[in-house]
Amino acid sequence: MFENLALAIPELFTLTNMMLMMVGTTAGLLAGAIPGFTIAMAVVLVLPFTFTMTPVQGLATMIAVYVGGLSGGLMSGILTGIPGTPSSVATTFDGYPLARSGKPGLALGIGVWSSFFGGVFASIVLMLVAPQLARIGLEFQPVDYFSLVIFALTVTASLAGDQMVKGLMAGLVGLLVATVGSDVVFGQPRFTFGFDAMEQGFAFLPVLVGIFAFGRLLGDVKNREKAHQPLGGETHVVHIDYLGAMREVLRRWGNLLRSSAIGVFVGVLPAAGSTISNILAYDQAKKTSKEHEQFGKGAIDGIIAPEAANNATAGGALIVMMALGLPGDIMTAIMLGALLIHDVIPSPSFISDEPKIAYAIFLAFFVANFMMLALQSVTLRGFVLITRVKLYMLSAVILFYCAVGMFALNNVAWDMWTLFFFGIVGFFMRALGFPVVPLVLGVVLGRIAEARLSQVFARSDDIGVFLSRPWSLFFLLLACFSIVFPLYQKHRGTAPWTRFYVPILLVVMAWPVFQMPGSIRPVLAIGMVIGGLALAVINIKRGSAPQATE
Repeated sequence: MFENLALAIPELFTLTNMMLMMVGTTAGLLAGAIPGFTIAMAVVLVLPFTFTMTPVQGLATMIAVYVGGLSGGLMSGILTGIPGTPSSVATTFDGYPLARSGKPGLALGIGVWSSFFGGVFASIVLMLVAPQLARIGLEFQPVDYFSLVIFALTVTASLAGDQMVKGLMAGLVGLLVATVGSDVVFGQPRFTFGFDAMEQGFAFLPVLVGIFAFGRLLGDVKNREKAHQPLGGETHVVHIDYLGAMREVLRRWGNLLRSSAIGVFVGVLPAAGSTISNILAYDQAKKTSKEHEQFGKGAIDGIIAPEAANNATAGGALIVMMALGLPGDIMTAIMLGALLIHDVIPSPSFISDEPKIAYAIFLAFFVANFMMLALQSVTLRGFVLITRVKLYMLSAVILFYCAVGMFALNNVAWDMWTLFFFGIVGFFMRALGFPVVPLVLGVVLGRIAEARLSQVFARSDDIGVFLSRPWSLFFLLLACFSIVFPLYQKHRGTAPWTRFYVPILLVVMAWPVFQMPGSIRPVLAIGMVIGGLALAVINIKRGSAPQATE
C-alpha cells in the first residue's frame, strides 16, 4: 500500500490539482447549501470541464464537489430548517432546534467536525479494506435491498416518539404519496384522478422542500411578533467555537464511530446512498442514547450521527466504484462515466492494475475532507449572519429560490405546485401535532421499496426467498426488534422482560449471520450466541427485580 501511495502522491499533489479541488469543494459547499440544487446536479455541471483533464485531475475535482456538497447541506438545514440536500434531512431534526435556541455557531461547528471525522474515517477504510469490503455489495440482491428498506421504514416508530399513532399514520400517508403516478413495472397511472400532470407522480425533492421549507416558514410567520424576530432568535453576537464543537464531537466518539461505520456500510451497497444512511445513523444514535428524550430538541448526538454517516457513505460508494466498477450512488455513477471517457475501466483488478490512479483517488477523497473543513470554517461566519435576518424578509427570499430551484430541477411547472401543495400539508400537520418526518421517510423509501419488490417478483413469486436469503432475513429480524425497541426503551429498568431484550436480540440475529458466506461470519455468529447467553445468565443472577440503568 505504501509503495502505491508513494506513486500517487506526486500525481495528485500538484498546484493545478490543489486549485481545482479547492474550486470544486467551494462549488460543492454552495450547491449543497441551496435547497433543491442537488449534489448530483453540481457534479453533472462539473463533468464537461473534466473531459480535457487527466483522469486524476477530473476525478479529484468531482470528488471535491461531492464532499463539499455533502457538507454544504448542513448549513441550510441547521440555519433555516430546510435540508440543502436529501442527505442532510436528519441533520435538521436537532440542528435547527439547537440553532433556534441561540447556538447556531455550536450547531454548525458540530456538523462540520462530524462531517470531517466521518470522511476521514471512510478515507482510512477506503485505503485499507476497499476490495474486501466491496465484496459485501456483490452479495446483495433485490430481495435484500427490499428488506433493508423495510428495516429503514421501522425508523418511523422511533422518530414518532410519544406520538406513535400519529407517526405511523404520517408514515402510511407518505407510502401512499409514493404510489401516485405511473406504475414502475407496467407504467399504468395510479391515483391520478384524471389529471395528466399527476402521472409523473410527486418528485421527492419538491415534497421534501415543501414540507420542511414552505410548511415551516408558514408556521413561523403566521404570528406577527415572531415574524419580526431574527431567524436564530434574539442573538446579536456571531461566534463559532470550533474548539468547543470539536471537543463535543470527540467526547461522543462512540456515536461518531458507529455512525461513520453505518455510512460506510450503506455506501458499499449499490444504489442505497446517503439518503438512507443519515436516517439510519440518526435512528441508531437515538436508540442507544441515554438522553433519547432530548432528540428533536437540539441534541448534539442528533447532529453528529447523520453528518458523520453521510460523508462516510461517500467513501463507501467510492469503494464499490473502484473495486467492482459498480456505482454506489448517482454521484459515483457520473464519476464512473468520467473514468470510462478516459478509457479507464474499474474492475476487481483495477486497484492492482492502475495503482497510481486508484490511490490518487483515495488520497483526493482524504484531502477533500480537509479542504472542506478549512473552506467551510472560513465561510461559516457569513452563513451564520443569516440568522440575524428577520423571518418575514428571509421567508420571501427562501421561498423564491426554492420555487426557482424546483422548476430548474426538471423544467416542469408541476414540481412548483407539488412544492406549494405539500407546504400546505406540512403546515396543517404541524398545527395538528403530526410529525412530518415519517411522511418524508415514507415518500423517499416507498419508491425504493416498490422498485425492489417488483424486481423480486419479476424473478420469482416465491415469498420464501425473503427468509431463505441471509441478508434479507437479517434485516427483517432487525426490523422486528426495531419496532419493539421504543417499548423497550420506555420500560427499561422497570419491566422484567426488558432484561432479556438484548440477549434475545444477539441470539436471534446470530442465525442469519451464521448462514452468510465466508469463514469469519460463522465464528462471529457463535460469539454472538455465547455473548447473548452469558448476558442472559448475568441478568438472571441479578435477581427477579430489574435493575434501573441510569
